[in-house]
Amino acid sequence: MISVQAVLEKALSTLLRDDIAVLGAGRTDAGVHAKQMFAHFDYTQELDTNKMLLRLNAFLPNDIMVKSLRSVVPEAHARFDATERTYEYWVVREKNPFLYDFAHLVFRPIQISRMNEAANIMMEYSDFECFSKSNTDVKTFVCDIRVAFWKKRGEILVFTISADRFLRNMVRAAVGTLLEIGLGKREVADIRTVIEGKDRSKAGVSVPAKGLYLTKVSYPEAIFK
Repeated sequence: MISVQAVLEKALSTLLRDDIAVLGAGRTDAGVHAKQMFAHFDYTQELDTNKMLLRLNAFLPNDIMVKSLRSVVPEAHARFDATERTYEYWVVREKNPFLYDFAHLVFRPIQISRMNEAANIMMEYSDFECFSKSNTDVKTFVCDIRVAFWKKRGEILVFTISADRFLRNMVRAAVGTLLEIGLGKREVADIRTVIEGKDRSKAGVSVPAKGLYLTKVSYPEAIFK
């Protein structure tokens, strides 16, 4: 499968006439969208960033756009220097052909207030092994969730979540669990049992990747020149 990273590396290597390796802020599953993503690459020569930005976007395919190029300190790292990431998950209640590839369709009535109750409870915890993909090689399942809430945005029901880091499949598993609560399949208090049990099989099913969006990645200003 062709990745954004591979396409970007090819474009930069061609334009800069050098073998450019790109390192992104993180990995996303196939089908997940990114409204904002950061990546870094090493280049030793002087670079006119404004001119390069125009050339790069002209060279890239229509579904990839680079919004800015900024110089950073030599030790800066797009993944490890990120201090916070924000995701959204989109759910629609009625069939919409224009959102088919961009939102998860749920026909049944959803109680948003119950899901927000459960989301608030989630923020009381820090260990989210219950939402982590099985057989992962991470050293810790601790994440600092700072924001977690559901809100209607027109016809779209949007779940917003921010944290210092996320585990693989974490957001999709959390949304699946919260939706079961919103659909009346679980009680609000069940979220505590799921989290404290640290067992992925006890949480809800992972919702489809197409409804998930990486919307923001934050960095300390000190890494930018």
